[in-house]
Amino acid sequence: MTDVNATYLFSQRNVTRRCKKTDKANDQWQRNAHTTCSGCYQSSRGSSSCLERLTLLVMWRNPSITLCFLALCVWVRLEAVPVAVDKTKISPPEENLEPPRNADTGLHYDRYLREVVDFLEKDPHFREKLRNTDMEDIKQGKLAKELNFVSHHVRTKLDELKRQEVNRLRTLIKAKQDIERGKGMTVDHQALLKHFEHLNHMNPKTFEVDDLDRLIKSATHDLENYDKERHEEFKKYEMKKEHERREWLKTLDEETRKQEEKHYEEMKKKHAEHPKINHPGSQDQLKEVWEEADGLDPDDFDPKTFFSLHDSNGDGYFDEQELEALFTKELEKIYDPTQEEDDMVEMVEERLRMREHVMNEVDTNKDRLVSLEEFMIATRRNDFLEQDAWETLEKNPVYTEEEMREFEEHLAREEKDLKQKTDDLQKQKEELKRQQQQLETQKLELQQAMEHMERIRAQKTELPAVVKGRSVPVAPLEEGVGVLPGNSQPLLAHYKPDVPTHS
Repeated sequence: MTDVNATYLFSQRNVTRRCKKTDKANDQWQRNAHTTCSGCYQSSRGSSSCLERLTLLVMWRNPSITLCFLALCVWVRLEAVPVAVDKTKISPPEENLEPPRNADTGLHYDRYLREVVDFLEKDPHFREKLRNTDMEDIKQGKLAKELNFVSHHVRTKLDELKRQEVNRLRTLIKAKQDIERGKGMTVDHQALLKHFEHLNHMNPKTFEVDDLDRLIKSATHDLENYDKERHEEFKKYEMKKEHERREWLKTLDEETRKQEEKHYEEMKKKHAEHPKINHPGSQDQLKEVWEEADGLDPDDFDPKTFFSLHDSNGDGYFDEQELEALFTKELEKIYDPTQEEDDMVEMVEERLRMREHVMNEVDTNKDRLVSLEEFMIATRRNDFLEQDAWETLEKNPVYTEEEMREFEEHLAREEKDLKQKTDDLQKQKEELKRQQQQLETQKLELQQAMEHMERIRAQKTELPAVVKGRSVPVAPLEEGVGVLPGNSQPLLAHYKPDVPTHS
């Protein structure tokens, strides 16, 4: 379809939309006019102006004038046909333009990254440099040097953002250290320092050129590896799911196990029975979105118009989220959240595979964005007319049996290590319990010794004093035990002091 046809199509849609708005506006005007006239008529009984009274009186007593007036209104309404306007060519007022909000990257410093980019784009000089710099120069850090020329207001805000990010990371790391130490784990300081790679933590107060350079390089590196990490996580998810299924089957008897295996195979077969999945980014796939999502005639498909329709933020690029939204219709053919055989985690992985395929084919400068120019070039290639169906996950297993065997061995080692740690903790618990009992015993013995010493001290204070060289026999403290006067040492039972007698 040519651009002229596309313009005509959208003009007709605009005419219909404008006509409906005009009808609604005219109806509202008539209601307001009727209300106004009624109010004026009522006010004419009181203190309204002479002109209002005269006008209402003439219209009231001369119906022909009223009919002529209404006929004139109807004629004006019929003649005022709305003019078709292509809204895609109308630019909004300059003062309302704001930099589009970046989509969530999934990085742990995503909010900091988005806020820094948003404020830098508000600076006219930096925004102009950003648009005129290619991706390779950005990766090499050439754009970071332009930070020296941004406004003072932007620099002040960037300083504040950096201080907030540093405080957030410090709180996060402290909490992580407390958790690891509480579990008796060794703290990996090198791993913790990686949280600071996207900024210069040696200068936590101000945002400098080095901070922007670190942020750009870290984000570029992390985003390039982000999809790979997500694939690895999904592989682990699938292997763990299969491992748990196999372990569960081991707990069943022979007959029940066979029934469950049969049911499992039936679910796999049912999941694989779905309509043809069009190749992502192909003409058939985009036409299906054009027809079912946009409600347009597939014979009138125009790539340029399609791009404008689905560039949701109007920045002239397809980002990853806008691309992934185009695959919803294809994914709905495969996955239904109400069906037992469909796993929504697998649907997320399928969407990721589709987006990666389109990016690899269309994103020629590898900036993780698809420009209108890149999109139009892709639609003119032969593979845009791809007719083959897309091979879904069930035809592309994410792991092999060898990987599954290694994963189960890894789980067995982890289980063994966990059991060993559990046994060690149990032994430590028993040892602590034994030590506690020993402490309780020592405490009891100490209390008994203290009580004994108190009794001795009390009896010592009751001993009679020797007056004028005469003494009184001393009763033993305990059976067979005595104490010499002025001496706290007990005497043996067979000890008999030689006390002189006086006549």
